[in-house]
Amino acid sequence: MKKYIVLNILFLFNYNLIFAHCQIPCGIYDDAIRILQIKEDLRTIEKAMVVIKELSEDLNPLSLNQLNRWVIEKEKHASKIQSIISNYFLTQRIKETNSNYTQQTTTLQKLLVVTMKCKQTLETKNIEKALGLLELFSTIYFDSHGLEHLKNMSN
Repeated sequence: MKKYIVLNILFLFNYNLIFAHCQIPCGIYDDAIRILQIKEDLRTIEKAMVVIKELSEDLNPLSLNQLNRWVIEKEKHASKIQSIISNYFLTQRIKETNSNYTQQTTTLQKLLVVTMKCKQTLETKNIEKALGLLELFSTIYFDSHGLEHLKNMSN
């Protein structure tokens, strides 16, 4: 029993180290994967918006249940985007010494706001705006090699 308690305490203590992409200087980053994850999350939010609208037309117990599940998913994926932007790019990757620091940070801030609007509404125009901001961020963040890597990973 003591071992079990000690293991649980160790797990709880190390939880953030295990599941966060780490705020220690590990040097292991793959920015392109984060961009692709944001795109996937945006597409999931878009699908959720469409399905929520469809399910709202016929309010029966099954559709209400499914409606609730899609709302939760929409919220979850929007929060994932906000986390990647805040905890990965703004906290760890964007440096004040970058030549286009201001443009990078303001673009990400706009993306955070649009993602918040995706949580609040069912307006798919916010998805397109978010994808546009993500594309803009990619072009001002990556060099030509990074953009090529992103393009290759997208295919």
